[in-house]
Amino acid sequence: MEYSVLQIALVFIVTFICAIDQFSFLESLYQPIVTGMVIGLILGDVQTGLIVGGTYQLMTIGNMPVGGAQPPNAVIGGIMAAVLAIASGLEPTAAVATAIPFSLLGQYGVTLIFTIMSPLMTTADNYAHEANTKGIERLNYLAMAALGLIFGVVVTLFFIGGATFGKTVAAMIPTWLSGGLSAAGGMMRFVGFAILLKVMVSTEMWGFYFMGFAMANIVVANDSLSSPALIILALIGFALAFWDYQIQTKFKTAGPAIAGGEEDGI
Repeated sequence: MEYSVLQIALVFIVTFICAIDQFSFLESLYQPIVTGMVIGLILGDVQTGLIVGGTYQLMTIGNMPVGGAQPPNAVIGGIMAAVLAIASGLEPTAAVATAIPFSLLGQYGVTLIFTIMSPLMTTADNYAHEANTKGIERLNYLAMAALGLIFGVVVTLFFIGGATFGKTVAAMIPTWLSGGLSAAGGMMRFVGFAILLKVMVSTEMWGFYFMGFAMANIVVANDSLSSPALIILALIGFALAFWDYQIQTKFKTAGPAIAGGEEDGI
């Protein structure tokens, strides 16, 4: 499938904005479920874009930068997964697995920008001492433009080559390898949740975890509830979280008042 200059330009602009959004705008435009839909709109296949974006979102749900360490980048990975699935006709799960090397390119790009900008923090400190807000703004705009340009160029180059070249590469992939990539792509969503649990693990929360697991099995097993299962579980989760927040707030508020002895009648 051939793509127009306008579509190529739009893919570059979307990638440029999302690359900046992940660290500066923070509007969640860079989330794979959003980029998958937008890339699907641009390339004329919203359904595939949403499926790929949702699959990639589940895979990366537990990814988060810790200190200077960067996980494989979800912006390039999510966009390239959608591009590969739509332009090359790969299965969504296989496209997600195939896009992982691109997410590593994004990881390297972010690390490169952070490394280049580190020495300039001294300059930013000097600007702060001089109350030179314009200078600080210019440094921030420079970092944002460099990051957006790197991401945009990488995705656009592979998109231009991938629109025709990708089909050839996909056709060259043997069945056993494409099947393995599909299995790996399907497994990645559970790896994402496992990473999230590792970060959030707390002995106080295990009861909620097992209760949610049981509720999910009960709701999905009921045919009449299986379609809105996610909404039902989200509402139950919100209700429990809100109840827990109220109880914790009440305990903290009542703490000084109940700090008495046996004479208080407690």
